Amino acid sequence: MEIAVTDVPERERFEARDEEGTLAGVITYQLTGGIIAYTHTNVDPAFEGHGVGSALARAAMDDARARGRTVVPICPFLGGWLDKHPEYESLLARSTRRIK
Repeated sequence: MEIAVTDVPERERFEARDEEGTLAGVITYQLTGGIIAYTHTNVDPAFEGHGVGSALARAAMDDARARGRTVVPICPFLGGWLDKHPEYESLLARSTRRIK
């Protein structure tokens, strides 16, 4: 299954869609200057277990890195995903590095 993730800034979220364009999941955010807080990840139950959440997390974090943003991972899913992906730790706001 091919999943494409795109930023939809007017809706403050990244969207994951399959090859037919069906919305598979989203990760929402709030942007303030150079700080982006990822607030919630939601994957449609029909797409669970197919890596949609991970694709959203990776795309969101790669976008933050490319734009030089500091990340505040409010979303529990993203926080857990980041625990397994230390390559993104340098993007996290200092206070979030201590929260588990």
